[in-house]
This record gives sequence, structure tokens and C-alpha cells, in this order.
Amino acid sequence: MQVTHHEYSLNIGKEDIGQTTVFFLRLDSNTIYMEEQCLKASVNTCGDCIKSGSGCAWCKDLNFTKAGEQEAARCNTAAMLRDKGCSSSGIINPKNDFIKTKDKPLAPGANPVQIQPQEVQLNLRPGLPQTFQLHFKRAIGYPVDLYYLMDLSYSMKDDLENVKQLGNNLLTELTRITGNARIGFGSFVDKTLLPYTDTNEAKLQRPCSDKSEPCQPAFGFQHVLSLTKDGTKFRDMVAKQHISGNLDPPEGSLDAIMQVAVCVKDIGWGNSTRLLVLATDDGFHMAGDGKLAAILEPNKETCELVKNKYSKSNLWDYPSVGQIARKLEEQNIQPIFAVTKKMETVYTELSKLIPKSAVGVLSEDSSNVVKIIVDAYNNLTSEVILAHEALPDFISVKYTSDCKGGESPSERGKCDNVNIGKEVIFNVTVTVDRCITSQSFLIGPLGFSEKMRVNIRTRCECECDDSNQPHPHCGGNGKVVCGSCSCDPGFLGQRCECKLGQKDEASLKAQCRKDNGTECEGKGDCLCGRCQCYSTDSGGNFYGEFCECDDEHCEKANNTQCAGHGKCKCGKCECDQGYEGPACDCVKSDKDCMTDEGVCHERGKCECNVCKCERGYSGAKCKTCSSCQRPCKESGSCVECLAFGTGPFEKNCSKACNHLKQETVERLLKYDCRVRDKEGCWMLFTMTEQRGFDKYYVKVLQARECPEGPNIAAIVGGSLAAVALIGLLILLIIKGVLYASDLREWKRFEKDRKHEKTSGTNPLFQNATTTIQNPTFSGDS
Repeated sequence: MQVTHHEYSLNIGKEDIGQTTVFFLRLDSNTIYMEEQCLKASVNTCGDCIKSGSGCAWCKDLNFTKAGEQEAARCNTAAMLRDKGCSSSGIINPKNDFIKTKDKPLAPGANPVQIQPQEVQLNLRPGLPQTFQLHFKRAIGYPVDLYYLMDLSYSMKDDLENVKQLGNNLLTELTRITGNARIGFGSFVDKTLLPYTDTNEAKLQRPCSDKSEPCQPAFGFQHVLSLTKDGTKFRDMVAKQHISGNLDPPEGSLDAIMQVAVCVKDIGWGNSTRLLVLATDDGFHMAGDGKLAAILEPNKETCELVKNKYSKSNLWDYPSVGQIARKLEEQNIQPIFAVTKKMETVYTELSKLIPKSAVGVLSEDSSNVVKIIVDAYNNLTSEVILAHEALPDFISVKYTSDCKGGESPSERGKCDNVNIGKEVIFNVTVTVDRCITSQSFLIGPLGFSEKMRVNIRTRCECECDDSNQPHPHCGGNGKVVCGSCSCDPGFLGQRCECKLGQKDEASLKAQCRKDNGTECEGKGDCLCGRCQCYSTDSGGNFYGEFCECDDEHCEKANNTQCAGHGKCKCGKCECDQGYEGPACDCVKSDKDCMTDEGVCHERGKCECNVCKCERGYSGAKCKTCSSCQRPCKESGSCVECLAFGTGPFEKNCSKACNHLKQETVERLLKYDCRVRDKEGCWMLFTMTEQRGFDKYYVKVLQARECPEGPNIAAIVGGSLAAVALIGLLILLIIKGVLYASDLREWKRFEKDRKHEKTSGTNPLFQNATTTIQNPTFSGDS
């Protein structure tokens, strides 16, 4: 994509005329053409084209478009128009107009001017950045207003005695530095409600624990002395102040700060460097704490001093830190938090939320408060932070400077160590995203009331100097406006050739439907077969052949369309240089994704400067994979061919195994893998991941563990021994069986013997039996 960009250097000449200083401005423009592609379907006129993009130009040559070609073809980059045959004189491409500056004469007695120029006029083309210079020089004798806001709770008793002697010393020191200083005084404690203060009537009138010392009634905030150059008056007014008291440790300091910031007339703030010193030994209540006393109404950020006392103390909640920061910045007040050592951390964190603020640590009796204030003043005024007031979303302002670290564009310009008399230069780049009538805003350094006014107008119309008479190019039915036809009523078409009512209405309307859908997507009227798109609710236009596009409905980030870093084109964000993502909310950088082994260890993609890991890898830079296992078995063949020159891949080892880097070692203290090779030997090796996927460093033990052949003698001997052992075992079993049988018979015999003794018969004796047989006797008779 190509974008048109202009860089302007601003040279200011100076001439003194009486008491008026006049600055002359000379612009040297160095134009760099980086053209962007224009949306041809989004425009119908030269004005539409100019509004559609900062790099878009319009060709007003009469015969530039071909028959049937849309007028949007006239809108393109200047280079593309020339390539398509448009004459140089026919190209309309408005640029940013010159910058006018004017400086008000310095009135007698007025503060010295620190900013030049004081007012600028910019006539800008939408989308085309314009850069100019702002010069800031710290002036000698620039006045200082210092308001001393003191915590008068009982724990600050010793500190009050020292502050009573503070006035002349502080004025002397500030006058020595600036030559022009004023000082004022105010005090605070807390809301006079439970649980902040004891509401017993006697305690409200005298909240101090010591009955013998002077004590003033409980109060929220009271303004004691407006800003004055009279140190004696400061001392006398402060001498009349007495200590007071409350119950809980946090104080109502934010209530007091808010009133000091918004009560400009009562305090007496002038056109000066405004300092607010907050002296306290405790923390602070903030928004929401009022609920403890049933206070639900939020702080309204208005001055509510009645007889120099804060009248809404018991009716409004405490302000938030954000409200305090905003009001201090609006009023160019720089706070200095003079606190005890135990509160340093609390107020240091608070200071981070409030631009141009400082923290100093008080001694036990506040005797060092003058040194704290002087040191803080020097630090705050030597830091220049350039900022602008709130702007609409369609105007952006970026800053660079000639200071160290100021080369990169940022939302605020910043320079450190800017001493009195030193001049710093800020380059201010202003871009307007759409056409406006006029807009003004202020730019200036925080903490100073002096501002530069920037007035903006946009260049969104073409100046073609055409005749108002009917033109033959338009068939006599219209006039030529910047090369295209503006038809008379009742005629339409590229050359005003279509008279309403001459063509079939159904066929004309069919040309206005995308994929047989709704006519012109419901966002335009179909006239003579062509969609004439409506305006959007915010004043833009629907566009496209079927009115399907608009530039107001793109993805948002931080509730801002395209995150403020791109343009919405037909529902999609076109990001500015250096940004990416659907909502342009990502800085195009891989700084936080880089490792010594590439982006995200080559195991993921860097999106929004954050690694998006793949294939189970995790961690900030995709270094680890808890679920991954080393591919020992899968790598065995490659390890065999790389380390020992054998195996399935021995003929094409370098090609098949280029994902492994192998090293053979004689000793290996521990190994990750044990894999058998082709010969049946065990290979021992470790695997360490390289960057990327499936790439490893492999260390292989030179000696493999190979199995030995069979031992015949051992086998024969073992077999014989086994046979002998089995035979012996069988004999033992037989012997055991026989022994058991004999033992059983013996026991039976012993039993029978015992029976003989009792019965008188021998169990072994059997009576004799006589058998007589007659040989002549026959059993058959």
C-alpha cells in the first residue's frame, strides 16, 4: 500500500518592533509520495474522492472513463491516473495548506513568553499528517505561586510550630530562584462524621486529647491565606492556626486538594508556575470511603467554599485519584507531597498516577520542608511534558523532540533537564481523519498556564472552475463538474443518457440487487439501475456498488474504532504503519518474542508482540513442551547411520536425517534414549531440542551394548546338573513315600499291642483250622 505523506520543516525568523516581537514563518516542504489504493466503488464525485483517502487524486479529463465504466474510476492515486492516461493538468490532488502563525504582542508587566509560536492555522487534507515545530524556552523570572496545604490533625503538632516560621524563608528561596513568588496557606483534617471524627458535641468543639493546649474545632478543609508576596502576613496568619484532631488515621487530603484546584479565584492562582505542597504524616481517604458515613453523593468537582470553609465536606464523597489527577492537570497545578518516611511508599505510588508531581520525606518536625520544596520545584520545572487537551477521535496529535529519547512519536512530548534559558524543540504532527468545518485545541507544557492554540480546517472540496452551462459531453442534459456529468433533473447515467421512465423498472431494480438480495442492501435507492447510497447517521456515506460498505463499523479496542491506529474502510481496519490486528490494537513488533534462537524459538508466531505457540509448546517464548516426549525410537535409524554408518538409512543418511545434528562421545554420564540397532546392539544417546520443531542435537555413546553368543559348555553342564538334580529329587520323593508308609504300619502295630494287653489275646495269633474231606463222598448225590 502506498500513502502520501508530507514533512514540513518550520523556520522562524525574529524581528523586534518596539515592544512587540514578530515571528516570521517559512515552510520548506519535502513531499514524499507513498500512494495508497483508493476505493473506486466508494466515490461518485471529485469531493467524494478527496475525502476517501489522503493519497487519492481525481482525473477531470472528459474522456478519461470508458463507456459503461463507473465514475469512481477517475479516483485513484496520481501515479495510477497518469499510467491510465490522465494528463498532468487534469489531476486534482489537494495538499496541506500553509501554516499561518500569529503572536500576540507582549503587554507591559506580562509574564515572559516561553512558547513560540503562540497560535497556528492548519488547512489539512484528511488523512495527510502535518508536522510543525513548537519552541519552548524556560524564561528567567517566570512567576511561581505556592500554596501550602497542611494536615492539622493532632499528630502534626510539632510540625505546625516549624511551619509558623516558614513564610519568609520559603519566599526568600523561591524569589532567589525565580525573582517572582507568592505563597498561600490552607489546612485540613477530615469529615466531621463518624467514623472519621468523634461526633460528641464536646469532642467536635475540642477534639484534642491534651486539655491544656490551644485546639480548634474539628473541620474538613479551610482556606486560610490567599496567595501573597508578603511573607510576614503568611507568618502572622499561620501563627493563629491551632492543631485539631480526628479518629481514624487516613485524612481528608483529597477533599482539600480538590477545593484548592477548583477554587481558582479564592486561592488567587495567577498566570504562573503553580505549586501545591501537601504536608501530612498519614494516608488519605478516596472515593467510596464516604459510604462508611452514609455519604452516597459523588464529588462534583466544583468550588464549595463558604466563609473559606468547605461547605460540602459532610455531603459529598471524597474525590477519586482520577478526578484529582484530571483537575490538577486542567489547572496546571504541580503537587509536591511532603510526607513522613512511613508514608513515602504510599505517596510515591500516588505520584505515579498524577503527572508532574513529586514526593519528599519530612523530618520528624518538618524542619527540612523548605529544602524539600526547593528541590521538588527544580526537578518539576526542569522536566517539560508537552500535552494537548482532549480531542475528538478523528484528530490525532503525536510528538517528537530533539531531546534524548524523544525520537519516537508518542502521545506526549517529554524533555528532561531543561534548565532556565535552554530551548527545546518539539515536532508536533497533526492528522485529521475526516472532513470538519473547523476545530481548535490547545497545546502546552504541563504545569505552565501558557498554551499554543492550534486552529484546523480541512480541504475536502475540489476547485475545478467548470462552466455552469449544459455540456455536449453530458448529452446536453447536464453540466460537467470536475470531468464527470452532473445531470439535470429527470436524467441519470454516466452521460445523463438515462431518462426516468424509459426503461423497464423491474430490470433496472434487478441491477441493484447483490445475489438477488435486498435492493441496494437497504442502504440506498435504485435509480436507473444504479444504487444511490444514503448517508449514515453520523454524516458519512454508505458506498459500494450495492451500498454494502461504510467506514463506521470496524472492530474496536479500548472502545475506540481501530484502536485509534488505523482507518475503517468498508468494515475492515486499515492499520497505520507500525500496527496490526483486526482492530489495529497490536504494535507491529517482535521485540518481546525474540530469543537467541529466533522468534519464539521458531515454535510459534509473534502476534501483538506476544508468542502464540504451536504443537503443545508453552511459555513466554515457546521454550518448553510439558506434553512432548523425545522421539527416541523414531530417531534410532538416523542415530545408527549418523554415528555408526549402518542401518536402513546408511545410503541416504544426510538427506533422511538432516533434522539431527550428531556428535559421538566416549563417555556419557546419563542418557535419554536406549534403542536397539540393526545388529541387535543397544545404542545409548541424549537428545537436546534445537529451535523449531523435530530438530535435535544428539550425543551418542561410542561403545554400544552388544549381546554375547551362547556358552555350550555351560549349557551342557547345566543340563546334566539339572537331570541329576531331578533324579535325586525323585529318589528323595520315593524314599519319603516309603518312609511314610512304614511309619503308618508301625503306628498301627503299636496300637494293636496295646489292645492285646487289655484283652488278653494276641492280635497276631489266629486259631488253627482243621479241614476233613471224605474221598468217597460226592456232593452231587
